[in-house]
Amino acid sequence: MKVSLHICCGVCAAGAAETLKAEGHEVVGFFYNPNIYPAEEYHRRLEAAQRVARELNFPLEAETYLPQEWLRETDSLEDEQEGGKRCRVCFRLRLEKTYQHMTACGADAFTTTLTIGPRKSATIINAIGQEIGGDKFLVRDFKKKDGFKKAIQSARRWELYRQNYCGCKYSLRDSLACPPNKHLEVV
Repeated sequence: MKVSLHICCGVCAAGAAETLKAEGHEVVGFFYNPNIYPAEEYHRRLEAAQRVARELNFPLEAETYLPQEWLRETDSLEDEQEGGKRCRVCFRLRLEKTYQHMTACGADAFTTTLTIGPRKSATIINAIGQEIGGDKFLVRDFKKKDGFKKAIQSARRWELYRQNYCGCKYSLRDSLACPPNKHLEVV
């Protein structure tokens, strides 16, 4: 099956794309992340995703970086905690665009690397994906079966850039106020 894979960063792409390919799927990567702040961070993550696409031999398309799209949707949610309402809006925005990409590129299904993150709720992400695409959304929890651990191993092997916050300016703000080992997993 041809799968449009939303990619948030290189590390997550390494684990998710490898899993999908092992399942026999044809992966078409889609990098759409208007939430990432600042622009330099966006470009670092895109470069890491491009490296993974070369290593695992799949095409990667990147949507134009337009952070104002994300800001318009999340304008009133700056005080939300990580994993709260702002994140749900962000997941929906990116998954809706991935659904459109799936249709445009002739893929059979779509999914996202977001579920590989240890602080991301696969239950919430999968529910949003199913609301958008029904059975066209591949429900996955890529962190299961040591998925995140394997992604980290690939990142080290390929010397990929690894970020220390989710991506938006609010998660950056919160990561600076609270060291990474103090974060709790969002369920």
